[in-house]
Parts: sequence; C-alpha cells; structure tokens
Amino acid sequence: MRTAYRVESVRAAEAALMAGLPEGTLMRRAATGLAGACAGLLGRVYGSRVVLLVGSGANGGDALYAGAGLARRGAGVSAVLLGARAHEDGLAALLAAGGRVADDPFAVLARADLVLDGIAGIGGRGGLRPEAVPVVRAARGSGAVVVAVDLPSGVDADTGAVDGEAVRADATVTFGAYKPGLLVDPAREYAGAVRLVDIGLADLLPSPPELEALHHADVAGLLPVPAAESDKYRRGVVGVVAGSARYPGAAVLAVAGALRGGAGAVRYVGPAGAAVLARYPETLVHAGPPAAAGRVQAWVLGPGLGDTPGADDVLGSDVPVLVDADGLHALDPVAVRARPAPTLLTPHAGEAAALLGTDRADVEARRLEAVRELAARYGATVLLKGSTTLVADPDPGVPVRVNPTGTPWLATAGSGDVLSGLAGSLLATGLAPRDAASTAAYLHGLAARRAAAGAPVAAHDVADALPGAWRDVAA
Repeated sequence: MRTAYRVESVRAAEAALMAGLPEGTLMRRAATGLAGACAGLLGRVYGSRVVLLVGSGANGGDALYAGAGLARRGAGVSAVLLGARAHEDGLAALLAAGGRVADDPFAVLARADLVLDGIAGIGGRGGLRPEAVPVVRAARGSGAVVVAVDLPSGVDADTGAVDGEAVRADATVTFGAYKPGLLVDPAREYAGAVRLVDIGLADLLPSPPELEALHHADVAGLLPVPAAESDKYRRGVVGVVAGSARYPGAAVLAVAGALRGGAGAVRYVGPAGAAVLARYPETLVHAGPPAAAGRVQAWVLGPGLGDTPGADDVLGSDVPVLVDADGLHALDPVAVRARPAPTLLTPHAGEAAALLGTDRADVEARRLEAVRELAARYGATVLLKGSTTLVADPDPGVPVRVNPTGTPWLATAGSGDVLSGLAGSLLATGLAPRDAASTAAYLHGLAARRAAAGAPVAAHDVADALPGAWRDVAA
C-alpha cells in the first residue's frame, strides 16, 4: 500500500531523524537519490547539460548537491539562482565540482537536456512567485526533461490544490514519504512519474497516514471469495433501484456492475425491468415498491432514477445503501446521519458541488477537502468520482483512499452506473463501505484500461471487462 503524509508529519519525522545524525546527512542522502534518478533519466551523464532552478530553501540545497554529483560525473551543470540567497554549502559543493552560476538563465535553458526544479518544494503555497514564472515557462518550452525536487514548485503538498502558475514536471523525485499532492489532482497532473527515495523516515512517520492508495495485493485481500457452503443468498443479495422510462439504460448498466460485483443475486426494482431481463435474465425483477421486493443485504439507489418513487423505502431500510446520481438530489444530511446502517455516497464533482452548496470548479480544485467535508456533513462514506477518485470515511481519523487505476477512458456516459452497481454488490457481500468503494474503484479502473487498450470504449465494455480485471487482481 502506498501512503502519503502531510508536510507537518514529514517535517517532524525529519527533525527527529536529523537529531541523531551529523549535520547535512539527510540532505546529502536526498541529493544522492535525486542525482541517481536524474542520471537514469539522462541515460548518458557525461557531456549532458543540466540546469538547476534554485530557490532559497532546503529544496534548492537538494538541487545544488545533486547538481554537484552530476557535475562530478561529467555533466555541464548551471545553477539559476531564483531566491534571495542560495544554500551556502550546496552552492560551494556545486562550484567545487565544476558547476557554475548562470549569467543568462534563458541561454542555458535553451540548451538544457534536463532541468531540476528546486525552487519551492513542500513548503510552497499559492503558486510561483512572479519572478520565477518566465524562467519556468522557458524550462517547459526548452524540450528538456523537467524533474521536480520533492514536489513541483507552486502546488500545495497537503491538498493537491494549484493556485496560480506551477511547474509541470515530467518526473518528481520525492524524499522519505509521498505527499498527498503527489497523488491527488490537480497537483498529481503536474508531478509526472513519481519516484520515492528512502532517506530513513519510515519508522518515524505517524500512524495513520493522511492518504493511502491500494495495490493489487491489498485489493486481492478484500475480494469476496465464496466458501464451500455458499449459496446465492449466503453470498449476498444486492437490490438495485434505478432507471426510468427516460433512462432505462442506467438500470441495465447498474445491474451489469452489480452482477459482476461478487454478490450471489441481484434484485432489480423499477420501471426498466423488461430492458434488464432482456440483457440479464438472471436478475430477480420486481415492479416495486422496494420494501416488497424481498430480502437484500444492500441497496443501490439512484442511477437514471428521475422522479421514480422508492427512495424513501430504501433510505429507511436497515441495510447498507449506496446513493448515486438522481438519488443524491436534495439528499437530507440529517436523514442520512440518522440511518441505522452505513451509507455510501458516490457523487461526481458536479453532484458534490450541489451537495456542498458550491461550484464544480471549487470541488475539482480542492478534491481532498471536498470529499472530507462531504463525509463529515452526511456522516457517510463518500466516493468522489473524477480524475483521481477519492474515498473518505466519516471518521476524520481514517485515511482517505485514492484510487491509482483511474483512466480518462472512464469519462463516458454510464460508467458511473456500472461503478455504483459494482460497489453496491460488494457492500452486499459484507465489505465495509470504505473497502467496498475503494475495491470497486480499483476494479472499475482496471476494467476500463483492459477494455480500452488505447481505443474508445462504452460503459457496457467496462462492465464486460470486470471479470478479467477481477482475475488480474486475484492472480
């Protein structure tokens, strides 16, 4: 599992480690790893041209020491000093190794093979300072590989927000621990490929982390596996209240996701029964109301529902409920918090904005804050769909999960309906809402990648690819 920590936690761990080490040891460890990563990106260090963008803080010192290491291996290294002062020992090391301070930043950038961004790092807030902007634009336009030191300058390490102009890196070399901004958009998009350099912080970081991302092995451990005595009812039954005369396809897609989610049976309630049976004859169809449909272990409410009745029945039940799409409209936080069983909300950014009384752009700019606020307000687990899907527990002490398998191919009509059915089915098997949501998002992303393979896909293609994604993880 990949974990991420807030800046204050990383700095506290660094301080505790530095207290027992000779001065400068930690910076040299970081710089050695950074220089090694840059050498790998360059391929051939000798004769290459490297430009360091150096700010006043420790981030600039890391860049200077790494530049000194590359200079000793035969690279031509030039430092562009952008802060009020440079790290003295780091600058001295660079000059002693044969590096130099650039007189004309734009001239050296025009010839660079690799640019190291050491301007601001994890302490930066509110975008780049005006004097750095033209230099950063020149670096980006030079065609050189841009490598961020610890974090792209100008992005917020703790939230992933980008307020103003920031460095867009091809790769980021981060030290000691991942920071939330490296895993959450919009900042994640600025980081490029991320490499973690171990500098000895692991045993000093707090538990729990701020953020975590599941790997294959983590998801494999959560997948429901039938026991020898299982039957379709013991495996769990999920009820789906979805679709309408206008949107019967939403019901079909939600049922598709539910059937592939691990539950033993799917009960569909709503006006799209004929369409559902035509595609999935194994579905148990009932005209409604939901309370009369039979026993279920979890409900999925909302995809394509319009004003079809049934929401009160479902929200008043004593089993876990997933609420998506139309089910989220005018959802009452007091009613949700009063439910006797867990609730999982699965909004996209626009729906989240409506629930929070803000606009979509604000949610997309501050995804981590938005998902935490929604979980707290509704007392529910929240899966916030989007470029980086996030899952937040109503307990603020539980780490937010970020899904690492997302892909732009999921930006297609109906894919959210498939996800809601899949997650609801996992709820019915007995998984806790946080585990059901993060497992579903992981499998959903893998299925989209499998189905797409570089070509456009529709939501039903993603649903059809779910068994293959499941096998990939289970293997």
